[in-house]
Amino acid sequence: MYEGQPQSLVFLIVYASIVVVANGDYLIGLGSYDMTGPAAGVNMMGYANMEQVTGGIHFRLRARAFIVAEITQGTRIAFVNLDAGMASQLVTIKVLERLKSRYGDLYKEDNVAISGTHTHAGPGGYLQYITYSITSLGFVPQSFDALVNAIELSIVQAHENLKPGSIFINSGDVENAGINRSPSAYLFNPPDERAKYRHDVDTLMTLLKFVDKKSGKSVGAFSWFATHGTSMSRDNKLISGDNKGAAARFFEDWFNASNDTSSSYNHRRLKDSRALLKQASRIKATGGQSCTKTASQLYKVRKNDESRFVGAFCQSNVGDVSPNVLGAFCLDTGKPCDFNRSSCHGDDQLCVGRGPGYPDEILSTKIIGERQFQKAVDLFTSTEEEINGKIDYRLVYLNFTDIEVVLDGNQVVKTCPAALGPGFAAGTTDGPGVFGFQQGDTEINEFWKKVRDAIQEPSQYQVDCQKPKAVLLDTGEMFWPYSWAPEILPIQILRLGQLVILSVPGEFTTMAGRRLREAVKETLISNGNGEFNDDTNVIIAGLSNTYSQYVATFEEYEQQRYEAASTLYGPHTLSAYIQEFKKLAESLARGDKNVGRGPSPPDLSSVQISLLADPSGDSPPPGVKFGDIKQDVKNGPFKVGDRINATFWSANPRYDLLTEGTFSLVEMLQEDRLIPAFDDDDFCLYFKWDGPFFSSAGLYGLATIEWEVRHGTKPGVYRLRHYGSFRTAKDSPVNYFTGASSGFVVS
Repeated sequence: MYEGQPQSLVFLIVYASIVVVANGDYLIGLGSYDMTGPAAGVNMMGYANMEQVTGGIHFRLRARAFIVAEITQGTRIAFVNLDAGMASQLVTIKVLERLKSRYGDLYKEDNVAISGTHTHAGPGGYLQYITYSITSLGFVPQSFDALVNAIELSIVQAHENLKPGSIFINSGDVENAGINRSPSAYLFNPPDERAKYRHDVDTLMTLLKFVDKKSGKSVGAFSWFATHGTSMSRDNKLISGDNKGAAARFFEDWFNASNDTSSSYNHRRLKDSRALLKQASRIKATGGQSCTKTASQLYKVRKNDESRFVGAFCQSNVGDVSPNVLGAFCLDTGKPCDFNRSSCHGDDQLCVGRGPGYPDEILSTKIIGERQFQKAVDLFTSTEEEINGKIDYRLVYLNFTDIEVVLDGNQVVKTCPAALGPGFAAGTTDGPGVFGFQQGDTEINEFWKKVRDAIQEPSQYQVDCQKPKAVLLDTGEMFWPYSWAPEILPIQILRLGQLVILSVPGEFTTMAGRRLREAVKETLISNGNGEFNDDTNVIIAGLSNTYSQYVATFEEYEQQRYEAASTLYGPHTLSAYIQEFKKLAESLARGDKNVGRGPSPPDLSSVQISLLADPSGDSPPPGVKFGDIKQDVKNGPFKVGDRINATFWSANPRYDLLTEGTFSLVEMLQEDRLIPAFDDDDFCLYFKWDGPFFSSAGLYGLATIEWEVRHGTKPGVYRLRHYGSFRTAKDSPVNYFTGASSGFVVS
């Protein structure tokens, strides 16, 4: 053996490392995976409205991930943005277990963050504490599995896509995408503090742009901006990513349209209307067809593309920010609601916020989504500042029910066991709550006290600790049949060069978020030996890793509107967060990695109760097959603005979620074949499921495919197609079917 080989090999490795570093400061990888849960009969997470159960799909939900790693050290962080109400401790635990089995200790609890957009239009039943699963009738394994699988596979995609890349950062104000829904509480904050800000909500969006160093092509963008996912109302039953999911859909479509001239949508324009009608008449409605393959196997267009652009719109300190920017008005009089109470003649249920597309909630979702999307495009196309510097992270678990907090003047106070006040029961202007309660209530009438005490009478310690909140639901002292609220919470800091992300397990109000950001930034600067300065970007990633409801300021807590009544751990909750985050920030700034991990959160998977039954078998009525047309498309031709629909005999969509597939499809005639044009991922196509209905043969449902013809749709011949699956009995094999409408013309 040539004795110089080891030295030569070392030289080559060092040389290769230098070349790689010169071509990219980081390794970057992005991923995206379908996480759409059960589209029928499952309670939605967010409004706690038992009547709001899924009944179709507005557009599919996704988990979007980025990984950034230092090339030389290998230090990395992973961030996942979910089209979901919030992160879940149990979901986080199971995802980390799967990642460990794949990658060992490469991805752990301290360098992986999972954050929810806070859509209120996704299936529930995936959180492990009872408070958050009552309306879903307990744990829903299908909802849970959809999230865990999507998060895992989005990270796997990002990991497998790692390559040298650059990251750019930009920020700017989003106009009219959120208003403060508790402005009277905001006014309780000190005047000199309020004077530092132009608005009573944060309007700033911060965006990261990811660029493949070798090709120079952009591969993704993640942005953070605070506005609630409540453009879709508590009466909506279609699964939807709400305004942030819409913004992501618009951004990804915009990027793909701007960079792909070979798209199937760029087909030959067909001008002769008589020829179109003749062609359409040849396309007859097709009856239900049995399939040996799943619908997701039959339909694979624009799916699982490893090079797909990933655009994510993440949540921030959203606690008191509503997308219903027209304000809140009384349903009976049309006049503005009471300023302090958000009620009408003492009735909280009459006070409802209005989005910019009022009374059309889908239009409101579109408008608020577009406002975020348009600002993101502006930031994306104009960014020049490149991220550089260390990657680092810190995480600690804390028992938030018993933290000693040292206030100014060395006064020592404590947090409390979790509890909810009567203002929680009143709901918000985005989703009014129970009759008989109003935001701002600090007393409970005798009837509700008796109801409360029958469930759990709070201890005197709890009553005193939570003041001025009156304890309506003593979740922190309720442990039967298992815990009603979390005790152990994670707080986490991720550093990416001059960007610092604070992962918080709840919804901070506007001013609470500002205080936390400022405290962390000051700590970083004062302890960082010049590494941090006024240009350091500190952002909040809300609803991350687990969920513990709201965090209001001490002053806002005094009024006890919804956000304060939902601040679980008492009046000093925010002060506890600030104190503990400052400790993490000091550790990160000084490079001290010896941070105590703290107590482990519980894994309650073994004690979960599931009362929602799985579908047990469907059969169509006599004389029809699943996939047969019940009501065909009406005669055209159709034009922009028209809604075209067809209804099919169908089965419960819970038998197969058709992950990365579709229940609904618009096909277009191109040359002599039909090609996919729009699917479940598109904002303009709706899958609506109704049922179950009973017949002599058993259970069945009706699926309506509805397409709204939008501007930019090419003239041509189209048809609607439906995919589905069914079982004839609970344990029988899954069968697949498809059906299609007659052809029709869009002129």
